[in-house]
Amino acid sequence: MPNIVIVNDHAHRALLVKARPDPAFDARHFVAVIVGEFPLLAVQCPILLSKDADTGAFLCGAVLGFEAGENLFLTADGWRGHRPLSLQRGPFYTVGDDLAIDLDDARVGPGAGEALFSPQGEATPYLRSIVALMQDLRPGLERTKRFIETLLALKLVEPIDVSLSFDDGTRRELTDLYTIDRQVLQDLPDAVVVDLFRRGYLQLIHLMIASLRNIPLMAERKNRQLAGDGPAWG
Repeated sequence: MPNIVIVNDHAHRALLVKARPDPAFDARHFVAVIVGEFPLLAVQCPILLSKDADTGAFLCGAVLGFEAGENLFLTADGWRGHRPLSLQRGPFYTVGDDLAIDLDDARVGPGAGEALFSPQGEATPYLRSIVALMQDLRPGLERTKRFIETLLALKLVEPIDVSLSFDDGTRRELTDLYTIDRQVLQDLPDAVVVDLFRRGYLQLIHLMIASLRNIPLMAERKNRQLAGDGPAWG
């Protein structure tokens, strides 16, 4: 079980956190994201919807690979492009208005990593960046929830199956994912479209649609990996 405690400068002055991208935590092919990340993500990967396996609730996510455990943006040198906030947050949580940390997380310990506090007990730039991230994440999650509710209410969500053939003869399929129904979007009454625009949702919808063009680009990177021509990013 997690051992989540409130961060404080007395108990955690010597604590270190491994903040760099790590395959043990970042090797994931689909990661939940918030709408504030859409402009950064839409230029690098598909943004789709998925259902939580336990609750059935929809969530927005970034497709990072074509099979479980595959992340085409994770390299030996780190991460290429925008690293989703849900991964950047690492072992941190919020408890009420306080920042908390899971002391049993494998990224937390006395080894190499980022310090939370200086020897004088002052917050380090890393800790301040985490505080800012978590302050963005909470309202971002709420706005993302409202955005998804609007998409569902307007019946703008439709299933999408991604099936790709690669140069080594293998096939990869992504199922149980959803995208924007462009025909329904086109048929919306003008007043509804104006409302979506004013709420900032129309831009998000078009970013989701535009992000689909990244599927063949990511497939090309996958082919380079399979061919042994070096890293996916060349």
